[in-house]
Amino acid sequence: KKMVGSVLSWIPLLGSLGIAIGYAVILGWVLRSLAGSVTGTLLGSDPETFFHQATGSFGSVGWHAAIVLLVSVVMLLGVARGIEKVSKVLMPLFFVLFLALAAWVAFLPGAAEGYRFLFVPKWEALLNVDTWVMAMGQAFFSLSITGSGMIVYGAYLGKDADIPQASLRTAFFDTLAALLSGLAIMPAVFAFGVDVTRGPSLMFIALPTVFQRMPLGRVFAVFFFVSVAFAGITSLINMFEAVIESWQNRFKLDRRIAVALCGGLTFGVGVFLEAEPVVGSWLDFVTIVIVPIGAVLGAISIYYVLGWPRIRQELETGRDKPLPELFGRVAKYVYVPLTVLVLLLGFVYGGIG
Repeated sequence: KKMVGSVLSWIPLLGSLGIAIGYAVILGWVLRSLAGSVTGTLLGSDPETFFHQATGSFGSVGWHAAIVLLVSVVMLLGVARGIEKVSKVLMPLFFVLFLALAAWVAFLPGAAEGYRFLFVPKWEALLNVDTWVMAMGQAFFSLSITGSGMIVYGAYLGKDADIPQASLRTAFFDTLAALLSGLAIMPAVFAFGVDVTRGPSLMFIALPTVFQRMPLGRVFAVFFFVSVAFAGITSLINMFEAVIESWQNRFKLDRRIAVALCGGLTFGVGVFLEAEPVVGSWLDFVTIVIVPIGAVLGAISIYYVLGWPRIRQELETGRDKPLPELFGRVAKYVYVPLTVLVLLLGFVYGGIG
């Protein structure tokens, strides 16, 4: 039993490392786009051509390496708190930037189609099972209900932290950020005739196209990619910390060795995944297979192995009012089965969310 438990405990960490490998590749694209914004290369050319050059096989090796090296240095020097402080300033400004972008794109010819796409409901879609499946997957992955990353964040929480309230704030601001992003991007996508199904690459194509045509576009572009870079680096720090700390505890490794191993693996594997379709397939595998298995194991461990009384005590540490008994029942009999359902549907659909 102990051996099985030890093996299973590595699955969430594999998920963190797998996402970190793909994430570092994408952050290399962000860093390259930031440099292109500073020099004017990005806004002075076709953004789609720039993106294709950056996302080819071995297309951004130097930028990719710089990201991994930067995060490794941060992990060694312990300056993550400094980056977090900068992020606390940049993230609110990031919201302000998107408000400004949303206001500007509203006046573009053809922007109305973007609003119709976002806000005109298609009620018949509610009768489609796929609508509910994809919405559930989006909520699950967008809120990072996936195991080891949350454990790392939880380990650094103070005893006065109200975890349920913090969870509600996370859900609220995640939804607000998604809405603001949609208001800034989707009208521009329709106004400039960009393929709406392009997914994450819209950030590297649609928005630079907007920046090209708006006043002070270069300034906006630099600030945008700086903000994205800081947000991404803080997330990558979290993924690295989950893996590094586990290696330190399990194998009694010196932190410098653990950081070097994590950085080396992240770059050594990721350098072969730099092409957009390849890294997309990699992240699909990690998020469809490894991450949901880790989430299921975590949910079962918390609510069926440790049990609601123990978890309730932890959740109420920083609260003034006790949690209702219904909270535990919903978590045990609704949330846990839903995590299993997300895992199974991910296999059936080839990925949800």
